[in-house]
Amino acid sequence: MAFEIDIGFTSLAGTKEVNEDFAAAMLPEPGHEALGAIAAIADGVSMGGMGREAAQTTVTSVVRDYFGTPETWDATVALDRIIGAQNSWLAGVNRRRQPACGLTTLTALVLRGQGYSLAHVGDTRAYLMREGEVTQLTHDHAMDHPDMSHKLLRAVGAEDRLVVDYSQGEMHVGDVFVLVSDGVHGVLPARHFKTLPTDTAQALSESLVQAALQKGSNDNATALVVRVLGVEEAGLHDENRAAQQLPVPPKLKVGDVIDGYSVTARVADNGINVLYQVRDTATRKLHALKTLHPSRAHDAEERAMLAHESWLAKRMRTSRAAENLVAVNDVPSPTAFYLLYDWHGGETLQQVLDRKQPPAVLQAVNAVTQVARALGRLHRQGVIHRDVKPANLHQGEDGVLRLLDLGVALTGREPEAARLLHAGTPSYINPEQWGWRAQGGEAPPEAPDAQSDLFALGVTLYQLLTGGKLPYGDVLPYQAGRYWRDPIAPSRHNPEVPIWLDHIALKAVARDKRQRFETAEEMLLALERGASRPLTAPAASPLIHRDPAALWKIAVGVSVLFNVLLVYWLLFLPK
Repeated sequence: MAFEIDIGFTSLAGTKEVNEDFAAAMLPEPGHEALGAIAAIADGVSMGGMGREAAQTTVTSVVRDYFGTPETWDATVALDRIIGAQNSWLAGVNRRRQPACGLTTLTALVLRGQGYSLAHVGDTRAYLMREGEVTQLTHDHAMDHPDMSHKLLRAVGAEDRLVVDYSQGEMHVGDVFVLVSDGVHGVLPARHFKTLPTDTAQALSESLVQAALQKGSNDNATALVVRVLGVEEAGLHDENRAAQQLPVPPKLKVGDVIDGYSVTARVADNGINVLYQVRDTATRKLHALKTLHPSRAHDAEERAMLAHESWLAKRMRTSRAAENLVAVNDVPSPTAFYLLYDWHGGETLQQVLDRKQPPAVLQAVNAVTQVARALGRLHRQGVIHRDVKPANLHQGEDGVLRLLDLGVALTGREPEAARLLHAGTPSYINPEQWGWRAQGGEAPPEAPDAQSDLFALGVTLYQLLTGGKLPYGDVLPYQAGRYWRDPIAPSRHNPEVPIWLDHIALKAVARDKRQRFETAEEMLLALERGASRPLTAPAASPLIHRDPAALWKIAVGVSVLFNVLLVYWLLFLPK
């Protein structure tokens, strides 16, 4: 369902001459839909004058500047930066005017994806009407005394450092958010909201203000109403919010039940993530449950990385790449933070290699062809897998080969910790990521790209053809010396490998990036054409490229030989 809201706004001066309340709402412009919508209400402080100006400038700044913040920022981070800047400006103005005059309350609401975020200062309020119940979402920052309730403890512009209350929650279709000034909530109890018409947001806002004035409100009365008519599919911010709020489950044992899923086996535990096989107690269907290791429960970065994996897996469900990915399932109202994937029988290609029974050449070509097709679809979506290897390629009993583990994938919206992580297995990482280049000399490490995935797939193809051998041997991090020779042709290890496939494998793992496949489609085309239109053999790397110090070594060798001969002549030959 598409994101859709209905907004209503009513504000009257009431018995006062000047209306110092101000409210506004704004929807995203095309191209910025991921930021959601924002609504804000403020009540300017009458003392000293300039209250309306403070309320108007604050609300205007918040709703306009919000859409200038990066989409990767959490809504609370964006609001904190904007409100902090506005408070600094107002506080600076007030320092030059005594007594302070530009003060205001503020309650701002952001609706984004499937959740809401609130920022609150002062005594304006936010309520949530859901399924016949009315819940107050904010706490007044006013003195707790009947005769002093109009005295604010916090206000925008009062001090250089402003403490803002933030809260977040899930948003459902049918929710009604009500933002009101104290001229409304001061005389109108929240239970009275349910008796008013809610057919449209505008009708409810008008009814709230009129009811407050009829109850004898002697202040400005303002109501801003937002009705949720439709919510979007969970976005990255929703996943991050759930990741930070939900607890990480403890280590589970066989027989333990979580949210209706019974643990049948612990599949893997690498100290960061734990993978379980679980069975739905209602449908008896098997699933794979992935969560953080309990020792990582308080690591916010690890939580964010797993949340990014969840968001990416859900985003891929509607793309063609889903054919070669494991589907992730939605869990209604989970009690813990985990991902629930489909379970597929079969084995990984690493398990095949570990049996010392390498697949037939045709099977290897078929497997790599499926992976190349899947990588091409991922790359067109702007996704770099970063950890292609036999252990992450699962051959299902249904004949479909699936890419596993999107945990370190790059999308442009991954957490910074994931972006800076030198992810992947060293033997499958292209030399440029280690700062090595075929032309010799030092170079800064290159960021992973689509060609990085293709190099890793080339290493995988080489292993499948040779029974597990690596083109450059076991590579250790930053071990540039491993790339000083060209790989041996797979057919030297396995005579059944045809020459045309030799050429594809060697091109895929070439030392020089310029000699490799540039796109997954190029590699896929070469595999599909096979012997009908074979590639030419990759040229052997010149000695100077394989070993930039080769000339110096030769010169030193000649010099040593010459000196040995000279010494021999001086000592032993007749004079």
